[in-house]
Amino acid sequence: MAASRNSPPTDLPARVGDFLAARLAPEEVLCVGLSGGCDSVVLLHALVAAGWRARLSALHVHHGLSANADAWAAFCADYCAGLGVPLTAVHVTVDTASRRGLEAAARDARYAAFAAHGVTNLALAQHRGDQAETVLLNLLRGAGLTGAAAMPPAARRGGLRLLRPLLGSGRAELESYARAHGLAWIDDESNADTRLTRNFLRHEVLTAIEARLPGSEAALARAAGHFAEALGLLDELAEQDWQQVRRGDAAQLSGLRELSPARLKNLLRWRLRQLGWQVPVTTRLDEFARQLLAAGPDRHPELRLPGGRLRAGRGLLHWEGA
Repeated sequence: MAASRNSPPTDLPARVGDFLAARLAPEEVLCVGLSGGCDSVVLLHALVAAGWRARLSALHVHHGLSANADAWAAFCADYCAGLGVPLTAVHVTVDTASRRGLEAAARDARYAAFAAHGVTNLALAQHRGDQAETVLLNLLRGAGLTGAAAMPPAARRGGLRLLRPLLGSGRAELESYARAHGLAWIDDESNADTRLTRNFLRHEVLTAIEARLPGSEAALARAAGHFAEALGLLDELAEQDWQQVRRGDAAQLSGLRELSPARLKNLLRWRLRQLGWQVPVTTRLDEFARQLLAAGPDRHPELRLPGGRLRAGRGLLHWEGA
């Protein structure tokens, strides 16, 4: 566990409090995802300092992936007791054989735990460095604007409302705040394992880029904001197109075929996100859009997805849930 002192304080509590006050009604409560690492320790402390104690709870997810997991849960319990914040510790089972990778499997387990325990407003401690890593990782995977926009300050995941008050703060500021207030935190040994892709980007790639191009972390985070703004404009366009072509919960094929291929795909992506369905990879969406634009009246293009299927028939495109 790490701790230190004697660094100058920041206005972090005020900024965190203002961020949440602009997004939550006075009667709404907030749960903090508390891993015990520096970032979440600082977030919970800043919220208490900002006067949110009466509206706060915390939830610690015990993944069972480290020999130190029990000690981390005990640390979080002691920390919350000292702050006067109620804590729930939840044990989860992570699918270590998941094709999506260990990091994604652990993340899915965390979100499932939050949802299962009735959390509605969840504060997460992701910061500017995490945002920069996410932008770079998504771009290297060939993501579109949604991926390039990385993590929004506020978003929904099923019934969870995710709030990220620290996206504008860098690691150095958070560690400075922790030192100034004499806070202890845990160091997860897996964070140093560069076999994990995100850790490789953090410790080797972004460190090298920052050494050559100082300020690159902040620049990548700013770029995420620009991408998010562009995505918002495309979403506005898609919503306008939807109002022109919709017939109930379906879309008129004649109207869809008046759109350019790029505009049609934009509408399809937007509609899938609205429904909470997984957007397919580019090649599948390209092919389906081509079929929609070219198919004769006797053809019925179909796109099957985990959430259901898109199927054309009788002049309409239907979204049919699984």
